[in-house]
Amino acid sequence: MKRSLLIFALLFATTFTAIADKGMWLPSLIASRIDDMKSKGFKLDAEDIYSINQASLKDAVVMFDGGCTGEIVSEKGLLLTNHHCGYDAIQALSTVEHDYLTNGFWAMNHAEELYCEGLKVHILVRMEDVTDRIAAGETKADIIAKAEAEGVGFKATVESMYYGNEAYLFIYREFNDVRLVGTPPTTIGKFGADNDNWIWPRHTGDFSVFRIYANENNEPAAYSSDNKPYKPARHFHISTKGIKEGDFTMIYGFPGNTQEYITSDAVKYVAEVSDPTKIALRTQRLDIIGAAQASSPAIRIQYAAKQANIANAWKKWQGEVKGINRLGTYDKKLAYEERFRRENPDKAYLLDSLAAAYERNYEGYYHYELYSETLRGIELTQVVYIALNDRLSEDERQAALERFYKDYNHNVDRQIAVAMLSAYAEKASIFSPELSALLEEHGGPAAYAEWLYANTTLSSLESYNTENVMSDPITEFTLAIEPIRMYVRDYTYRNFSNIPDIERWYRPYVKALMEWDKERAFFPDANLTLRVAYGKVAGYWYADGEYHLPQTTLEGIIAKDNPDIYDYNVPQALRDAYATKDYGRWGREINGKYTVPVCFIATNHTTGGNSGSPVINAKGELIGINFDRTWLSTMSDIEFDETLCRNIICDIRYVMFVIDKVGGAEWLIEEMGI
Repeated sequence: MKRSLLIFALLFATTFTAIADKGMWLPSLIASRIDDMKSKGFKLDAEDIYSINQASLKDAVVMFDGGCTGEIVSEKGLLLTNHHCGYDAIQALSTVEHDYLTNGFWAMNHAEELYCEGLKVHILVRMEDVTDRIAAGETKADIIAKAEAEGVGFKATVESMYYGNEAYLFIYREFNDVRLVGTPPTTIGKFGADNDNWIWPRHTGDFSVFRIYANENNEPAAYSSDNKPYKPARHFHISTKGIKEGDFTMIYGFPGNTQEYITSDAVKYVAEVSDPTKIALRTQRLDIIGAAQASSPAIRIQYAAKQANIANAWKKWQGEVKGINRLGTYDKKLAYEERFRRENPDKAYLLDSLAAAYERNYEGYYHYELYSETLRGIELTQVVYIALNDRLSEDERQAALERFYKDYNHNVDRQIAVAMLSAYAEKASIFSPELSALLEEHGGPAAYAEWLYANTTLSSLESYNTENVMSDPITEFTLAIEPIRMYVRDYTYRNFSNIPDIERWYRPYVKALMEWDKERAFFPDANLTLRVAYGKVAGYWYADGEYHLPQTTLEGIIAKDNPDIYDYNVPQALRDAYATKDYGRWGREINGKYTVPVCFIATNHTTGGNSGSPVINAKGELIGINFDRTWLSTMSDIEFDETLCRNIICDIRYVMFVIDKVGGAEWLIEEMGI
């Protein structure tokens, strides 16, 4: 009883103190939050944030490459986002001779801007509640088709909110002529790399510059040399006045995934099974890739984007487990559920049904995650899928193979195959008869993987031969694991809780919570749709006696600078600027020193997808580019705690300093009207 009372006390303390800066709100409904925002210092109105009758801030926000956010900052479609969001595009344009990752790239006029094949951005036209239309029998497909017929380049989706209790239509303009304008060297854009990822204090200039192009009518169009810079309905104006602790901040972007309303069953799975398993498996892959990258500049470029993609979630999961345990999230969920049961005895069956559904689907979802982190990570199987894809023309097949082999190293993949096939064999209980027979025939997973890579003819584009594909041992292996892939396909959902057999119980459960818990501010979980979050610039107590200030500066970069370590070897231009204090108009007096501001933190509720999001001040001016959370914040996808959760922002003044003093691209600063 004493333990239960303590848990209830912790629950209420957290709920009512952390609610202030918690939430990811739909822009079309932001009027319901505007009074609270203004009480915290915001100077604009709801129509300034989102409007379909006039240009508003929403018209300057883009979904970048399907998983990040960006912001338009000029009348000519100039776009800022994160360096890590543009990383794939920058890597694809890089070669050993033109290593834009290492050296950076700066166009000095429109003609020098580089087209990024396959890169798309989406600008929201409007969002619309279609819950009643669907309830009346209209299908999502019909709603989408009608919406896309409204304009050139229109793309639409219908997304559920609150586990299907509501549905919204989102209509976008899709632009697919996007060009690289500028990027700092990796040792600015990814300064500190994995060591500093998810860490505060932070000194990363995580930004890159692109431009949207359109046809002569300012409409989305395929790439053409005749296209012109896009003229947006609205762009962000930049403020270089700076920030101080307590200042209002708002973030506008496309957060990807949160699980605010999951039960204790799901929290337990994440903290005790899912995250620890995935962390261990990715550690093995990262160790192999890291050693190979250190041995060869060519491999470093080939595997740069792959390594970054693997490492990002790997470190995030570590912080998530730490944060869940530190906050006692599992116990607080249990306490909340106990209270719900006691006060709603007629609806307690919802929690029982959820628990039973989790148990039914445990094995399937666990193997989906295990397969994804092991067998799917064996790269050479992709060649088999390309070769056997009868929907590809011969030209398309050849192009796909060339893209694959450009960033492929046979020895790296061999080592990963040995490790991942061994890990799957050790942890899995689901095998195909064909795979079991092959493992037994060749003396176990490690020996089999070594034999595969020694005997395949698919090791390079030069050795690839269409006539040999069907008889190749890699094809035999790929077909042997195909039944496993087909089995886990039924569990391929963003989260454990999104499996239909589980999610169907969340719809009435969340509805019941909203009817019961009147003091709770309910917002829909993030699902890569446009959202507003707001808070303030704030430091935090990292540990007993250790307060982290909310601003970092150039002094911290120079303190970490090390020419012997790739990730800390800053460009000489930056060293020279520091040595001569040549900061131009970007220099400031901070903490008693004349320096350049680099990053700051705030209490905005963010997650993956908010990378690249504009961070604005009380006047709606751009003051920074969001790029990360602190390590202790990564549990905010499940539980947001205002005392610990901080989003990390690249100060817009550092962005301008790098463009000016490192890139020498002052023409871009003039274009932005600074």
